[in-house]
Amino acid sequence: MELGEKIIHQWQHSVFRSIKQIKQLHAYLLRTGLFFVSLSFQSKLIFTYTSSLDKDKLDTNLVNCFNFIQPTNPVAFNVLISDFCRDGLSQYALKTFSFMHANGVPLDTYSLCSSFTAATSVGDAELGKQVHGLYVKSGWSSSVFVGSSLVGLYSKLLFIRDAEVVFDEIPVKNTVCANTLLSGYGEAKMWIEGLELARRMPILNLSYDNFSLSAMLRACAGLSAVELGKQVHAYVIHKICDLAKDVFLQSSLIEMYGKCGLVGKARLVFDLAGTELRVQRRKDIVLWTSMLGAYGKNGHFEKVIELYDKMLCDGIKPDGVTFVTLISACCHTGQVKLGIKYFDSMVHHFNLEPGPEHYSCLVDLLCRTGELDKAWKLADEMLAKGNNGTISLWGSLLSSCEDCGNIELGTLAAQKALELEPQNIGIYTKLSNLYARLGMWDEIDRLKESMKQRGLKKDLANSWIEVTT
Repeated sequence: MELGEKIIHQWQHSVFRSIKQIKQLHAYLLRTGLFFVSLSFQSKLIFTYTSSLDKDKLDTNLVNCFNFIQPTNPVAFNVLISDFCRDGLSQYALKTFSFMHANGVPLDTYSLCSSFTAATSVGDAELGKQVHGLYVKSGWSSSVFVGSSLVGLYSKLLFIRDAEVVFDEIPVKNTVCANTLLSGYGEAKMWIEGLELARRMPILNLSYDNFSLSAMLRACAGLSAVELGKQVHAYVIHKICDLAKDVFLQSSLIEMYGKCGLVGKARLVFDLAGTELRVQRRKDIVLWTSMLGAYGKNGHFEKVIELYDKMLCDGIKPDGVTFVTLISACCHTGQVKLGIKYFDSMVHHFNLEPGPEHYSCLVDLLCRTGELDKAWKLADEMLAKGNNGTISLWGSLLSSCEDCGNIELGTLAAQKALELEPQNIGIYTKLSNLYARLGMWDEIDRLKESMKQRGLKKDLANSWIEVTT
């Protein structure tokens, strides 16, 4: 293989990243003329240059790199934007888009879609709105592809009303566009609006796909609408021929039945998973986690532990969600040693980093069984790792301090909790109870005054069930 071909081969397989080697490649492309005839080579070379630079030097070198590209052709710029987004450099994807716009490079659907994706990644809704204005002025308002990307931007950043407006303005919609808005409703827990959109889809001549049905099942679970969930399940059985291949749709069914209290139905779906069309395969971790969650949410804690043991026997490696459910089950059954064992196993056997939820469950377990000292030691370990915990964790510690009258630690727990949620009325109530236990009436008065200044008052509890006739 001659030198030039070897260089190209190494480049395509990302064998080198040093500036010296990249310049050698650049010289070869110039000498052979490949640089001038291949827009793909131009954009890939620039991306290779920028990827090799220190991030603090990238801003000053990026625009210089753009000068290599023909300023009237958007193809190379689009490739660059795509590469930047793929490698997590969304801010530089947006700089590339800005350069295109400022220098009169034509903007096409690919440029606009990629810019919306980049704006979503950096969480910049205002920038997205600016590109939205450009999208309208450029005459792309009728493009369902660009419109779907914009709906995705607003949905993922929870600007749901803006997403609805864009969706309604798209003249010819498709299922992908509707699914994007359905996803936004799900993230915002706007279950009724999501089901209403699903109901409108046939009227808009849009068919349901697996994602649509999963979103509908999630909404049914959120509303505890089990009868509607059963109707969606029936539709799935009738219309979806490849259900065995869709782990997430099966998981959505398990979660829907689990959240509606029909654990037997959830277990039936779980047992049948992967057996349709006589396909036998190991169940995916997502399915196991969903079934574990269904047992846990309905108080079948012994079943959680039993199913986990079976899961290990089947060779399925647990994930972080699995251990949250497991330690929570131990919390409700009072099995301290087993909960600690699972926590240690997560770290030492499966190389999983404990998150706030894991610490919260284990602290709750220790507090429920009167191990307050161990709970605080675990909380200190968590804080030393830069983890601020969860409202549930500090609430558990505060409740435990209330039970034993530990004012010093209780005040600290309340302080940490209110740093996370300053408006949480439950923390104020628990702290007030701790003060009352110790006869600290002046502190209670000060606490009430603080609540009054913040405009806080205790909410009435509420619940709902689905009534069928």
